Amino acid sequence: MQYNMENTEKKDIGYHLYGMHPVLEAVLSGRQIEKVLLKQGLEGQQFRQLLTELDRHSIPFQFVPAERLARFRGGKNQGVVAYLPQIDYMPLEEMVDRAFQKDSAPIFVLLDGVSDVRNLGAVARSAECAGAGGIILPAKGGAAINADGVKASAGALLRIGVSKCKNLRIPIYYLKERGFQIVAATEKADGLIYEVDMKKPTAFVMGSEGKGISDSVLALCDVMARIPMRGDIGSLNVSVAASLMLFEAVRQRTIRANTNL
Repeated sequence: MQYNMENTEKKDIGYHLYGMHPVLEAVLSGRQIEKVLLKQGLEGQQFRQLLTELDRHSIPFQFVPAERLARFRGGKNQGVVAYLPQIDYMPLEEMVDRAFQKDSAPIFVLLDGVSDVRNLGAVARSAECAGAGGIILPAKGGAAINADGVKASAGALLRIGVSKCKNLRIPIYYLKERGFQIVAATEKADGLIYEVDMKKPTAFVMGSEGKGISDSVLALCDVMARIPMRGDIGSLNVSVAASLMLFEAVRQRTIRANTNL
């Protein structure tokens, strides 16, 4: 297989895999892939098989002009370029099990469609500092972790567990089975974050920068809570909001620990 660490686009820094057959083999072998770029107008049986497997494995793909792909490996890529992740994703069950080994009441953060990789990195940094068990992302509709994200996280993305699931409904149901409460951070809530008992196993759901938490995900949450604000701007940056949620949990748990001394 053909790998490359070349920085071919300013925002696309990391490992790339080139060619129809190598990418198809990587998908069939279960290798983690962030996304795939496909040249517009590709045809043929192997191409159709690749599309089928990308869809079956929930790997995002995008059709792009040949001019964009010409930047990769001098255009010698057969019209297929796959982005390989900067980090190793963990299976959800393994990540949750590890979290319970360290903490009887773990914290997780679920990001619903957060598209700015620097926001994702900033959330990861706060989550790691707060002692969270990990971050959970949807396979489609969110930012792909690249060097910019790792940099924004100050290396936290290399330390904290990160899991990708086909959609967020899957981890929400699983976390509920494991005893977690699912808390949505949303301005639609009546109650404040300070009114939520965060001393139990808790998973925070944070919405995308533009649309917030999707209705289908919001309907699965056990609790909705908002951050009080007094200014005229109606919302916070998602990384700031996540930090406030995380460290409210830290505050509550610190008070409980000090009270029990």
